Amino acid sequence: MSAVNVGRSVTVMETETRTHSTVVGYLLWIFGFTGAHRFYFGKTVSGVIWFFTAGLCGIGWLIDAFLIPGMNRKASLQFNRGPIDYTVAWILLTFLGFFGAHRFYLRKWGTAILYLLTAGLLGIGILYDFLTLNSQISEKNASTGT
Repeated sequence: MSAVNVGRSVTVMETETRTHSTVVGYLLWIFGFTGAHRFYFGKTVSGVIWFFTAGLCGIGWLIDAFLIPGMNRKASLQFNRGPIDYTVAWILLTFLGFFGAHRFYLRKWGTAILYLLTAGLLGIGILYDFLTLNSQISEKNASTGT
């Protein structure tokens, strides 16, 4: 009976230390042919490959359905946890990136206003942020010392 409780404690502790959401990963996987879920979990190189090959012609996209939990575990080990939530930042980037909403959330006021006035630097800044957002958040969380 105590072994069951220990197992539950570990599961609760594991989910509390996660930096990314598995549910959001699967929602992005629906659009996996664009590589969105891979960008979200910090796999930028394969995200670009998925983007340009439509998820390896759909085959890689299907395989990823089974790989997402592992991607989530690796992302949690790779990126720093802190006050800035990865999921919120990614949702802001995905849906309001052209307005700089994710940069306001990261408290990068200068570039946030620049994105707001230039539609995300005409989309080039949005592409840059898709490639680097996890690193930006991780550095910000590490600098807060949380």
